[in-house]
Amino acid sequence: MDIKSLIRDVQDFPKEGIVFRDITTVLKDKDGLRTSVDLMQASLEGIDFDYVIGPESRGFIFGVPVAYNMNKGFIPVRKSGKLPHITKSKEYNLEYGTAIIEIHVDAIKPGDKVVIVDDLLATGGTSKAIIELIEELGGIVVKLVYLIELEFLKGRSILGDYAVDAMIKY
Repeated sequence: MDIKSLIRDVQDFPKEGIVFRDITTVLKDKDGLRTSVDLMQASLEGIDFDYVIGPESRGFIFGVPVAYNMNKGFIPVRKSGKLPHITKSKEYNLEYGTAIIEIHVDAIKPGDKVVIVDDLLATGGTSKAIIELIEELGGIVVKLVYLIELEFLKGRSILGDYAVDAMIKY
């Protein structure tokens, strides 16, 4: 299945000059959704890990079914102020601003191996912040998996030597 053909391009969103890759059209399509999750899951076959980490909100969409199918736990990373227990925070730069993400301080124990699953790798700022949070808690990031990578933004370059996989590239 050609998932890329299901992605809608939205011009000038969220601001002028940006082409937003809208995955709601993939999610709406039952075969597109299944294929997307299956491809992301397949990229993790043979990888030794304990948890799937997914950032709010589209990382939840893909991360939970991958975790469920692979019999792993899921750990959410959320925007500031959304998690109910004690958190660790990290501020990071976006393509068009800054943001703060948080994880529960007890979500990861030292030595836990995790994969990060998200919809999009753009500048890499969100992923780098998540990696830093995980490592500050003693976790080990073994792989990052994305549905889409915007290669022209060179997000991979700030992720260093981590294993990165993307199903669709622009």
